[in-house]
Amino acid sequence: MSNSYAGLDDAEVAIAAVRAGANIVHTMYGQRLPRIDKGAGDFATAADIEAENAILGVIRAARPDDAVLGEESGQQGAAEAARQWLVDPLCGTLNYAVGNMLVAVNVALRDGAAAVADPFSGDVFCTDGATAWVRQGEADTRLVPTPVTQLVDVNLDPPFPSAPGFRSVDLLAHPRFVERFRPRVVSTTLALAWVAAGKRAAYVTDGGDLSGSVHFAAGIALCRAAGCLVTGIDGTPLGQASRGLVVAADAETHGLLMSMIRGRS
Repeated sequence: MSNSYAGLDDAEVAIAAVRAGANIVHTMYGQRLPRIDKGAGDFATAADIEAENAILGVIRAARPDDAVLGEESGQQGAAEAARQWLVDPLCGTLNYAVGNMLVAVNVALRDGAAAVADPFSGDVFCTDGATAWVRQGEADTRLVPTPVTQLVDVNLDPPFPSAPGFRSVDLLAHPRFVERFRPRVVSTTLALAWVAAGKRAAYVTDGGDLSGSVHFAAGIALCRAAGCLVTGIDGTPLGQASRGLVVAADAETHGLLMSMIRGRS
């Protein structure tokens, strides 16, 4: 198996990995899948497990010495390793379980290459850490963020660690928000790739430090490489001192959202 990946750079490894996971997700779609309870209302399905196994198979074959943090399988290798892959095999499990196709497969090398696959369109959003592009079939097109859609994805899923100072739902009721933007809620980090691709003007979510999250790392890497503005909900750079995430296609959109968030805080 390892010969299949000989000579691939990290971006191509990430692409191969998310495609392997996306193939499983696509194939198992629509089946009656038992839910594996993870507590606090969260769960996984057999598709999550099998997709992660497929992704890990690619990474192990291509980069056997690298550490991996998988959403379902946990830490493999040293957590402080210089090279660590972050794997979210099915972002949007609840969507998937109820027959909604809004899901993503995320793979990121910490501080390096990353890829996000849409299992149903076949699009793979990729970055080598410097530039970002979408691969459709075998054709690559550079990602160009733009606020032209005026659509802003807002994650409304709990928990709400910044409440009562900030709640995403409050942003939707802000008079200036409804004058300028239209909210969307897709409940998957596929929306981050859409910001990088110009399909969304921005994305907002609460939370802690999301820069090292298996759910967000790939999307954050894509948006940064595409030239989006990426900060916490307090406007500070991502890191242990920041909270949540605001990703915007341009400075004007980011500034407008930050003024609304600060006005509610």
